[in-house]
Amino acid sequence: MQRPLADMIRPESLDEVVGQRHLLGDGALLRRLIENGTTANMIFYGPSGTGKTTVANIIAKRTNRTLYRLNATTASLQDVRDIIADVGTLMAPGGALLYLDEIQYFNKKQQQSLLEYIENGSITLIASTTENPYFYVYNAILSRSTVFEFKPVAPEDAKAALTRALTRVAAQSDIPLTWDEQIVTDIAYACGGDVRKAINAVELLAAAARVENGALHITQEDVAAVAQRSAMRYDRDGDAHYDLLSALQKSIRGSDPDAAVHYLARLLEAGDLLSPCRRLLVIAAEDVGLAYPQAIVVTKACVDSALQLGLPEARLPLAEAAVLLATAP
Repeated sequence: MQRPLADMIRPESLDEVVGQRHLLGDGALLRRLIENGTTANMIFYGPSGTGKTTVANIIAKRTNRTLYRLNATTASLQDVRDIIADVGTLMAPGGALLYLDEIQYFNKKQQQSLLEYIENGSITLIASTTENPYFYVYNAILSRSTVFEFKPVAPEDAKAALTRALTRVAAQSDIPLTWDEQIVTDIAYACGGDVRKAINAVELLAAAARVENGALHITQEDVAAVAQRSAMRYDRDGDAHYDLLSALQKSIRGSDPDAAVHYLARLLEAGDLLSPCRRLLVIAAEDVGLAYPQAIVVTKACVDSALQLGLPEARLPLAEAAVLLATAP
């Protein structure tokens, strides 16, 4: 079975990790903890592809404890019990280091089963989650852990990982591999801060590269085809959904029509029509209100038109409402 490119070039040192300078830069708290070999209970919170698993692996290499990995989407209570049973035995004489991916999928009973052993230090927990831990992680575990937030990787930082990926793919290719210089920048901006997604795009592009003059070549047109909608982050019931709605409202409060239309477009592009309609009505009544009483009348007319039209035409009256509200007193 062929290993994914993202796994093959996974960083093995903190200096190779791209982004997260607020956590891993010189003098940052998490970096100092790791370099000092401290084993503390931690929760890594942030979007996919931002280095949470990579940093956990680096921490594991610096500890003398036996490393166990569980993914909460598939793990059961019995898996937790099996780890606990090893603590204090020859399998884990100094205690266990448990990396629990997607901890938000563990129910309260499963999380509680770890408490006693976290409390006495038999198990050191490093958990990762893409959801807000203050909503999804049991309070007793939160009180015994430190939360570190991982942020989407900036395009300029992602370029280093992409260059490393392209170099690795070119070295493995039987035929010389070339690419347009601009594609590194294009992929870096299209990946939406998800380095894993960017590296997967490189792997796909290399596999589909055309032969030109005896060499494989990756073009900007291929990148544009792969990158369609790839920067979209949206989950109807999760943080990204409410973050976009909040950004829409704050853009209008800040009298920025360009930003308001941008965030409205992202909601509509994800196929969500009802949420922005409701939020625009709220803004008309709450943020504008009696400063311009006609705002809610016009917004209601735009929302009714949008709901009757449906997508994609609904974007037109809703954009008009957003611009009106952003420029209203």
